[in-house]
Amino acid sequence: MNDLSKACLDEARNSMHTAISFLEKELAKIRAGKANPGMLDGVKIDYYGTPTELSQAANINTPDARSIVIQPWDKNIIGAINKAILDANLGFTPRHEGDILRIVVPPLTEERRKELCKSSKVEVENCKVNIRNARRNVMDKVKKLKDKSVPEDEVKQVEKELQDITDKFVADCDKILASKEKEIMTV
Repeated sequence: MNDLSKACLDEARNSMHTAISFLEKELAKIRAGKANPGMLDGVKIDYYGTPTELSQAANINTPDARSIVIQPWDKNIIGAINKAILDANLGFTPRHEGDILRIVVPPLTEERRKELCKSSKVEVENCKVNIRNARRNVMDKVKKLKDKSVPEDEVKQVEKELQDITDKFVADCDKILASKEKEIMTV
C-alpha cells in the first residue's frame, strides 16, 4: 500500500477518533444520579460583561455523592452564577450559603432516567453521523487516487479497510451508549 492510501486511512481514523472523543465529553455532561463537577461544564456566567466559563471563575467541588459546592473567587458574582445555573436548565436549583453556592443533586426518577437515555442516544447518533461523514469525505479522496496512478486493486482494498474502520468506530459508539445507559439506569 502506498503513502497516499495510508494517509487517507490515517485521516479517517483521526477524524473518527475525534468524533468519539467529542461524544465521550458530551456524555460526561449527562448526569447519572451522582454529583459531578462536569455537570456544570458549558455553563457560562456574565463576569463583568464578559461571558465566562463557570470553572474559570470559581472552584467547583463535590464533597459527597449528592452535592456540588461552588466557591467563586469573587464574592460579588454569586448572583450571576446562580442565574447562569438556573438559565442552563440543568434540573436543580443552587442554594446560597454565605460565600458559596450548594447544589443538592436530586435522585433521578424513572421518567428522568429514560429522558437522559434518549438524550444519550441522540448524542450517539450525532457521533455516528460524524463518523459516516468522515468516511464519505475520505472515500471521495480514495476514489481520486485512481487519477494519481494508484492501481484499482489497491483502491478497492483501501475502500474495504475504510469500511472496516468505520464499522469498528460505529461499534465503539454502541458500546459507549450501552455503558452510559447502564450507568443512568442503575439506581
